[in-house]
Amino acid sequence: MMALLDSDRLTMTIVNDIQKLHADMRQWRQHLHQFPETAFEETETAKFIAGKLTSFGLDVHQGLGGTGVVAKLSAGSSSKKIALRADMDALFIEEKNTFAYRSRHDGKMHACGHDGHSAMLLGAAKYLSENSRFNGTVYFIFQPAEEGRAGARQMMDDGLFEKFPADCVFGMHNFPDIPLGHFAVKSGAMMASFDCFEITLTGQATHAAMPHLGNDAIVASAQVINALQTIVSRTINPADSAVVSITQIHAGNTWNAIPESVVLRGTFRCFSSEVQTTIANKITQLVNSMCEGFDVSADIRFNPENAGYPVTFNTEGETAIALKAATAIAGENCVNQQPIPSMGSEDFAFMLQEKPGCYIWIGNGSSENSCLLHNPHYDFNDAILPVGAAYWVKLVEMKLA
Repeated sequence: MMALLDSDRLTMTIVNDIQKLHADMRQWRQHLHQFPETAFEETETAKFIAGKLTSFGLDVHQGLGGTGVVAKLSAGSSSKKIALRADMDALFIEEKNTFAYRSRHDGKMHACGHDGHSAMLLGAAKYLSENSRFNGTVYFIFQPAEEGRAGARQMMDDGLFEKFPADCVFGMHNFPDIPLGHFAVKSGAMMASFDCFEITLTGQATHAAMPHLGNDAIVASAQVINALQTIVSRTINPADSAVVSITQIHAGNTWNAIPESVVLRGTFRCFSSEVQTTIANKITQLVNSMCEGFDVSADIRFNPENAGYPVTFNTEGETAIALKAATAIAGENCVNQQPIPSMGSEDFAFMLQEKPGCYIWIGNGSSENSCLLHNPHYDFNDAILPVGAAYWVKLVEMKLA
């Protein structure tokens, strides 16, 4: 946690009306935490959020991406438009916390802080609805299905930016082990692309005692796995970060038979579309050439169920205004302007392909006691709720000055 001095400093930079919303935001956040809903099933979450936005007097639209919520707030006469996005889905993780507001839905929990992201954006919406010190239009986007199901792309396919034609779009995510109340942001690649693959190797099944009568897909798969680990070390420029990982192996169901097929599944991540293409091409080349040597056929599928995410890439101009807003709230010494990009991925990247924008990290404090993202003991730090809301407000007031 931050020192008392830092807490006092933050209190001085956040206006009183936002500080007064802290208790409300905490209540909203803990309510959402108790009732987590996973991808495209966020019906009660969306209903709760839409109800709050309506009570603030905003124009609310529901249904984009199935369960998405978008609210509109205008002031003044300017035609400038800015979009702010929060994700609202949970994960398929069984919560191990024991506090009173722990998940009431077995096998599901807010283990990534989307409950907090939604609460902070609600807080900003409420404040801005009562203090319209901006000139233009703000769109508040509450997005479903960030966790691996590309809810951002679904909202866009349903006409998000046609119905709400923002000039630019901004996102924010909490980050454990960045000190509470600090920020981190840079232009360029902020988070990696995400691609997954499924490789089915098919040979000739046979008795385990007579391997010479078949074509062993298991042996072939072992060689394929080893070969794929050479892609990053021998194909990708050492200056470019990338990772290729096999995460699943499925084959056989008895002791004394060599199965006909093996299924391998895995993922690769990097920070440029060029490297992304190179890795996919190299996987295809290596798998096909090695399987030919083993007289085994290969079927390769990339991103089944449209699972892939592009690189989360911040544009220079929008990063500059985000940096200015973060600095106004946290102070220059509490904004890391050169964070190491994360190998994690984020479907906000789809919005950044469509519109200029910026994705920023807000410190969630120490990850001590397993308070890491996607961990069954994780919990969003309620102390940063007014910090995040104040950042959103400052960003709007600066961008729509």
